[in-house]
Amino acid sequence: MIDIGAGGAAPSLIRASLSRTGKWAGSVAFIGGAASDILNPLAPFAAYIALAASVAAVTIAIAIVLRLVLAAKALPALIFATSAAAVAGGVYGLQQQTNAQNGVIASLVPAIAGLQQSLGIVSAKVAKIEQTVTQTQKTVEAVKQSTDTVVKKTDEIANAQQQQTALVQKTAEEVKKQTETLAAGQAQQQAQTEKLQATTQQIAASIDTIAKGFAALAAQGGAIAEPKRPDEFYHNARVYELSGDMLNARRSYLAFAGFDVDAIDPYTRFATLLRVQDGKAGAREVFGALADKGKALSIKLVHILQFDDAQRLEKLNAFIAANADFAPAYFLLAQEFSEDRLGAQTLADKRNEAKALTKFVSYEKDGGLLKYFVDQTQLADWLDRSRSRLAALGDVFDPARFVPSLTPMRSNQGWSMTISLPEPATAISWRMGETGPFTDTGFLAMNDQTTGKPMANPSFEMPDSTVAGIIAIKYLDIRGRETGPFDIRFDPEAALQQGNKQILDQFWTSWIAFDSGGNHGLVYFTQMLSYRCAIKEVHYSLNGAALDKSLEIPPCDKKDPYAIPYDAKGYFKVADSVKSMSVQVTYTDDTKSPVREYKRQ
Repeated sequence: MIDIGAGGAAPSLIRASLSRTGKWAGSVAFIGGAASDILNPLAPFAAYIALAASVAAVTIAIAIVLRLVLAAKALPALIFATSAAAVAGGVYGLQQQTNAQNGVIASLVPAIAGLQQSLGIVSAKVAKIEQTVTQTQKTVEAVKQSTDTVVKKTDEIANAQQQQTALVQKTAEEVKKQTETLAAGQAQQQAQTEKLQATTQQIAASIDTIAKGFAALAAQGGAIAEPKRPDEFYHNARVYELSGDMLNARRSYLAFAGFDVDAIDPYTRFATLLRVQDGKAGAREVFGALADKGKALSIKLVHILQFDDAQRLEKLNAFIAANADFAPAYFLLAQEFSEDRLGAQTLADKRNEAKALTKFVSYEKDGGLLKYFVDQTQLADWLDRSRSRLAALGDVFDPARFVPSLTPMRSNQGWSMTISLPEPATAISWRMGETGPFTDTGFLAMNDQTTGKPMANPSFEMPDSTVAGIIAIKYLDIRGRETGPFDIRFDPEAALQQGNKQILDQFWTSWIAFDSGGNHGLVYFTQMLSYRCAIKEVHYSLNGAALDKSLEIPPCDKKDPYAIPYDAKGYFKVADSVKSMSVQVTYTDDTKSPVREYKRQ
C-alpha cells in the first residue's frame, strides 16, 4: 500500500488522479449541479447532492488516511465526490442568495424556464395524482365511516332483535302464566259449579226427605214432644197454629228457620202469622234478621214481601233479575198484579199477571217445583190457583182483541166518532194525522163506577169536510198509565156506507110500508132513500120471490147524505091484488141482504 503522507509520492499521485479523473468528474458534477438547479421547483436536489457528496468525500478521505483502502483506487472517487459537493454546494448557495425558487439558470435562461413549465405539467399531474390519492383516502375514510355506521346499525338492530326476542319470550312466559292461571281458575270454577250442583242436589234431596217426614207426621197428627228435625218443627208449628197456640207456633217456626232450609211454604205461613201478631213492620223486622243470618233464598224472598206496594214490587223484580230460575218468585210476582191485590185490574195488570203465572206453571214439568215445597198440599194449591186465573184471564196477549175501535156516525152537520176502549179509562185523547198535538175528549157529567172519577167522554166530533187519513187514539188507564197511541184508518166514504148499511140491516122491517098514512094502494120505501149511500141496487117482486123488478134509487149526496132529493119518488102504486112484496138489497160492498118478505095487511 502507498503512503500518501511520505515524501513527494502523494502529491504526484494526487496530480496524476486529477489529470485522469478531474476532467470527467468536474463535467459530471457540473451537469449534476445544472440538473439539480433546473429541477429545483420539484425539490432542493442541489442541497441533497451537496450533502450526499460531502458525506461521501469525508468517508473516503477517512478511509484513505486509515489505510482502509488503496489510495490509488480511492482518489478518483474522492475527487468526484469533492467536485460534486463543491458544484452542488455552490449551486445551492447561489439559489439561497438569489432566492431563486425556480433555480439560478431558469432565472437567467428563459428556455430553461420553458422546460420547467413542461416539467410543471408533470408536477401538475403529480399534484393531480396526489389529489386523487387524497380523495381516495377521503373516500376510503367515508367508506370506513359508513362501514362503521353499518356495523353500528347492525349492532343496534341485533341488540333490538335481542331485546324484542327477550320481550317476546317474556310475553310468551306471561301469556303462558296467565293461561295457566286462567286454566286453574276455570278448573276451580268448574269444581265450584260441580260442588254447587252437588249441594243443590243435596238440598233437593234434603227437602224431599223433610217433605216426606212432614207428610208422615201430618198423617200421624199431634205435636212432637221433643222435636229435633226440621220437619218435626214445621209440623209442630202447623199444629200449634191451627189450634190457636200462636206463641208455640212462633217458636217452632223460628226453630225451623234455624236450619236454613230453602223451602218457600214454611216461611210464607210464618210471615202470615207474624203480620197478624206484629203487623207488617214486625214481620219485616223478624225476616230481616233471619235473612241476614241465613243463606236460603226463600227467606230473603219472603222478607221482600213484607215491604209496602211500590217498594215491594221493585225489590221483587230485582230479586227475580238476580235469581231468574227461582220459580216461586213468579207466583208471588203474579199476586202483585192480581184482582185480589188490586181490586180492579187494568189490561196491563192482567197481562203482567198472566205472564208471571205462565212462567211459574212452566216449572212444573219434570217435577221442577217440588224442591221448593215441604208441604206438597201448598204446591197443589198454588198450581190450582194459577191455572184458574190463567183460564179467567183468557188470551190477554192477543193484540187484535184489546185495541180501541172507532164507530163513525155521519149526520148532515158532520161526523160523530164514538170510541170503544178495551178497559176503563180516566182520560181519552185523539189526533187527526200522524203528527201534532192530541186533543182531550173531556168528561161526561157523571162518575165512572169503576174508578169513582168523572167518566171520560168516549166521543168527539169532526166536520163533514174531513178527508181520509189516520186517527190516533190514546188513553190513561185506572192506574194513570198511558196506553197507546193506536192508529186507526178513517175513510169517510167507506164509513158512510158502512154506517148506512148497519142501520138498514138493523131496521130492515122499515124498508117497505103498504098503504101508509091511509094512502091506500101505495107502497113506500122512504127509509131506503134516506140511507141510499149504502145501496148499490134494489130488486123486488110482488106476490112472489122472483125479484124480477128493481127500484129506482137516486145517487148518494156525500155532502148531504140523508136528504131525499125533491124529485125523488119514494113510493109506487100497486093493485089491490098485491098481497106481499119480496125485496133484496145489494150493498155498495157487493154483499147482499137476505130476501125480505113484507105482508100487506
